[in-house]
Amino acid sequence: MLKQAHPMKEAEAQAGQALRGLLEKIPILQVESIEAGVLSSDWEPDLIVRLLVDGRQHLLICEYKSNGQPRYARAALMKLWSYVAQRASEATPVFIAPYISPAVRQMCEEKGVGYLDLEGNARISFGGVFIERMVANKPMAEQRELKSLFRPKSAQVLRAMLREPGRAWRVTELSEVSGVSLGHVSNVRTGLIDREWARASDDGLILSEPNALLDAWRDSYTAPLGERLRFYTSLHGSALENAARSALHAEDGLGHAAFASFSAAQWLSPYGRTGTHYFFANTEGLRKLQAALKLAPVSKGENVVVTVPKDLGLLADTVEPAPGAVCTSPVQTYLDLSIAGERGAEAADHLRQQKLSWPK
Repeated sequence: MLKQAHPMKEAEAQAGQALRGLLEKIPILQVESIEAGVLSSDWEPDLIVRLLVDGRQHLLICEYKSNGQPRYARAALMKLWSYVAQRASEATPVFIAPYISPAVRQMCEEKGVGYLDLEGNARISFGGVFIERMVANKPMAEQRELKSLFRPKSAQVLRAMLREPGRAWRVTELSEVSGVSLGHVSNVRTGLIDREWARASDDGLILSEPNALLDAWRDSYTAPLGERLRFYTSLHGSALENAARSALHAEDGLGHAAFASFSAAQWLSPYGRTGTHYFFANTEGLRKLQAALKLAPVSKGENVVVTVPKDLGLLADTVEPAPGAVCTSPVQTYLDLSIAGERGAEAADHLRQQKLSWPK
């Protein structure tokens, strides 16, 4: 089949300009040309860059993807490597995308492929030339995408999967267990597969990287929206514990309140006591706790903090390690501890080692 150069698309042109801007800052480099790949029935690179390095010719073979998530990057890296190995051994493969995450940058380094994203992150090495640039901030689109993956409805799906990380899930099963629509579950599924945190199998969706998923969730986690109420109780020790367990015990099978944060950790994975007791509760649960613990509202000096969250899914994701000791799940407790200062971070690490340790 006759091969011919194709006109450069707008995205490729933008990638080419970013690459030229990076290369032209290097004194020993001269950019001879940046060309679009040729039209062919076989795979061809999007851009071929012809350089002079101290007078010697060198090629950069570049592939641009509009989505730089691991799923798409991995396929691009394989094609780049195959092309360079077969057709252009004196060339350097380069992966280009709007944004390349730290996980994909590491993947590129391991595969010996250079990278450049349109945010300014870059690492390209060849023939005595080494270019590396890091930009601190994630682009807004990437932040929005990640936040949407951890919003309350999506989080219900993730909690279900993390409870049984080895299980293969059908979309319909996840929808039923999490109480979230099929469409929303499908969006979560796509987000997990794109980041290679989960994989599709014949039996359904399986979490392949629960540790990476939990890391990302922790890094973007913020306290649940809702009302945070401060109280004082004169009860302490076993009297407080017994009264709380009595109030948390759900005779009707519906969870109204739960130990949270440091208080949940005391039951799940004791690390160090704190003078304040923490709960999540709905309106009914708050009423029960106020009566059972004789809570008096205070503006300071509190020893009980009750959060009434907008996301009542938090109260559906609980465990009961002892009768009446209803606690937020290990995953939710870990997330809440992770934002509770230095002692919280230490308790979170301890809990993760004890209760959230999965084979890598």
